[in-house]
Formats: sequence, C-alpha cells, structure tokens
Amino acid sequence: MNHACTSQQTPIALGAGDARMFDRREFLWRFGGGLGGIALAQLLGAEGLLAETVKPAPGLNGGIHHRARARRVVQLFMSGAASQCDTFDYKPELIRKHGQKFDPGGKVELFQSSAENCMKSPWAWQQHGQSGKWVSSLVPELAGCVDDISFIHSMVSKSNVHGPATFMQNTGFVLPGFPHMAAWISYGLGSLNNNLPTFVVLPDVRGFAPNGPANWSAGFLPAVHQGTMIRVGKPNPIYDLFPLDTARFITPESERDAQSLLKQLNTAYRNVRDGDSRLDARIAAYEMAAKLQLSAPEVLDISGETAATKKLYGLDSPHTEDFGSRCLIARRLLERGVRFVQVWSGADNGFPRRNWDSHEDLAKDHLDMARGMDQPAAALIRDLKARGLLDDTIVLWTTEFGRMPCSQGSKGRDHNPFGFTNWLAGGGIRGGVSYGSTDEWSYKAAESPTYCYDIHATILHLLGIDHTKLTFRHNGADRRLTDVHGEVIHNIIA
Repeated sequence: MNHACTSQQTPIALGAGDARMFDRREFLWRFGGGLGGIALAQLLGAEGLLAETVKPAPGLNGGIHHRARARRVVQLFMSGAASQCDTFDYKPELIRKHGQKFDPGGKVELFQSSAENCMKSPWAWQQHGQSGKWVSSLVPELAGCVDDISFIHSMVSKSNVHGPATFMQNTGFVLPGFPHMAAWISYGLGSLNNNLPTFVVLPDVRGFAPNGPANWSAGFLPAVHQGTMIRVGKPNPIYDLFPLDTARFITPESERDAQSLLKQLNTAYRNVRDGDSRLDARIAAYEMAAKLQLSAPEVLDISGETAATKKLYGLDSPHTEDFGSRCLIARRLLERGVRFVQVWSGADNGFPRRNWDSHEDLAKDHLDMARGMDQPAAALIRDLKARGLLDDTIVLWTTEFGRMPCSQGSKGRDHNPFGFTNWLAGGGIRGGVSYGSTDEWSYKAAESPTYCYDIHATILHLLGIDHTKLTFRHNGADRRLTDVHGEVIHNIIA
C-alpha cells in the first residue's frame, strides 16, 4: 500500500485512553514550557513562587539561610601563581639566609627543578597602615589598603599544576566538570538585575588562563548559571551581540521575524526534551542578549566617568590601562546589580611570559604583572569604599598556588602548592588582619592550613548561605561547592 503526504490531514478520533490525550496540567506544561514558559518561570522564581525555590528573604538582607553581610563579589584572579614571598608574606629568615642552601628538612617536592639556594625577594619590605602590615614594594598601592584587607597566609592547594589548581580555586575540585563558585551563588541567590547577567567574566586581553572558559562553567548546574564573557576593549566585546557591519541584509524587521521563528523552533524542540537545561540556557541567552543590546553599551561606556576616576584606575598609563579598564568596568557592573564579576590578570603559559608564572626571571616577569595589577586593584577597593559599595561587596584576590622560597636557576621560582596567600576585603571582612602563617621560609602552611573550601564557605556565609545546605542532586549525590569540606573562617569576619 502506498502512502502519500498531503496538506490535507484526516481528523484523528482519540479515545479517552489514548496515550496522545493529555489533561490541562499536561497542556500547560507542554505549551507553557517554551519561551514564554521560561520567562514565566523566571518571573515566578524571582518572586519565590515556584516549588523548591528558596527565595532570598528581605528580613535576611537577601540571604537564604541567615542574614547576609554582602550582596555581591568581585574576584581578581592572578593566573600563573603570584609569589607570596614577594608580595605579602614577609619572612626575615629568608632574607637572612639568602644564597644559602635551601634545606627545610625532608624531601622538597618541586614541579620542574631541584631545591637550590634560598632567594630573598628583589623588592624591599616595609610596614604599612595602622595594622603595621609588612608588604613588599612590588605592590605599593595595595600596601596603602592593608587596613581594609584580611590576608590568608596559609593557603594550600592539592595540585602544583596550573590547570587543576586553577580549577580548584574556582570550583573546589581539581577535575573539570564542576560549577564555578559564582555559578553556585547564581543558583542559590539568583539575579539582582534582570537586564544583566548574574555572573560576568572579564578575561585578560592577552588570552585565556589554563582551562580557558571551562574555568567559569556551570558544570552540572543548569547552564544558565555559567559566566558571561565580556572582552573589554574589543570592537565586539560580547560575541554576536550585534550584527556585523557587513551584514547589511539584516534589518530590524528581518531580525524580529528570525527571532519569532527561532522561538517556535526552540519551543517545539524543548517540549520533547524535558530535563535538558542546555536549550533553556540557550533560550535564556537569546533573551538576555536582547536585553544586553540595550544595557551593555551603557555599562561598558566609561566616557562619563570623571578624569579623576580614570586616573585613579590608571587609564592614563599603558601599564595599567588594560587591567584598570576592566576593574572600572567591574565596578560599573557591580553597582548595576551583577552578582559576581571575575577579573583575570594573566593569560596562558606561553613565551614571552604573559602571566605570573615566573620560572625564569622573577624580578622581570613579576614586575611586569604587578605593575599592571597593583594600582587598578587598589583603585577598585578605594572606589567601592568611596561609593559605599565596599560594605556589601566582597573583593577576593586569588592565585592558584604560590612560589618556592628557593631559586630556580639563578633568577626564577618554581611552583609552591604548600603555602601561599589569598586576601579578601569588604562585605563583612575584618580589615587589617593576617590569618594563618607559613613556616620561616614561606614554604609550607604552619598555622591554620586553609583550602579553597574554607574561602568558599566564608564567602557563601557572608552572602547569607550555609555552604552545607546549598546542594544540587547530580549522579545520585547531593553535590555542593565545598564537597565534604570547608569551615567558615570566623577570625576574619568583622
């Protein structure tokens, strides 16, 4: 028997027991589950009216488990491993034993060298602020902010390889496939501004750090929580946000028609693929793109900033213009309701060095990196403080691990995952504090060893989240940012 397709279809008689029949609830799910349904879900979620939605409570200042001290976070990531013993971890014994054989006792595990001689910092040290914090002359502007900063000198990483260690600082795991801390925060707290992404990433203009965009992935969380990359200073800072100048065939009318057709196709596709968050994220991305066409040009346009503000961030110097521009854009994003901004200092491990990985010539390479980072990072703290935003904004300065106190060759330093420094400021953090310590060499954490789990737990705590209760069911396990670890560092909370 031959079958022919025609435009005329015979009506189908369906009985009550036919599998193709569905009730009103099923109808609403199928046909409300498209673009309009997603928009409705977003609105209902924002109002806390969806089942299993935990709404940030006004009485908790936006927190979900307890009262929040902070509402937003900016993370400054020093890719390549910034040296703790050349910036913030002052060790007079290392200076005294300069040139002597490095022998802390026991086997010294190094990444690509053998233990040679103790090497003091090429930069001088001086006390700063009311706290009397010792800081290297490599970072003179941040030295002026020490009374707003809490230094964690006993950081430890589980890897001395850049890629896994970078994953660990971002996600809590050395393996790929896990959500960035900001994705967890987006999942738990949602957005402060429906016209801007919740999580924005400002990468180094010289390229991506090891792992690339996987560093800001949503992992197994719904894909809508992943970071949105903005390439500050590029003609097209957000990929595909606007048509190319050469695409003159795209008119406002054709764009509307194309979007209408795309909605229909996406809706039909999604209705038969329940539980796949990737399409939801793509649809949400299109919706956000439409909003960004209006909001992004304004937030990225710094022409209205005062000359004093631009000078504060170093936009008048070629050394600080790039990182300064991105720190200034970060402030503009934060004050407009972006929940989490990540700013990168350093790219991959290529040559000549364009990150903090100073194996060959620390004095040269760290000077180049610090000269670009120091003034803008300090400006961000000062600017947020002057605008009253530092009170509820956490500034986190991160690196994947530290560097050895002994020399590699005659002028470099190898990787050191056993003891390094991170610091935090603002958002309920107690300033002028040093927590934990390394040994007399700045080699291993000696007092209060601290992992990224503890930093993440503390940040979530300040945002009003109990890190043990923010979970997501994945592959039969209730996953969380801090895995089975993490303690809130109450000593650094004001």
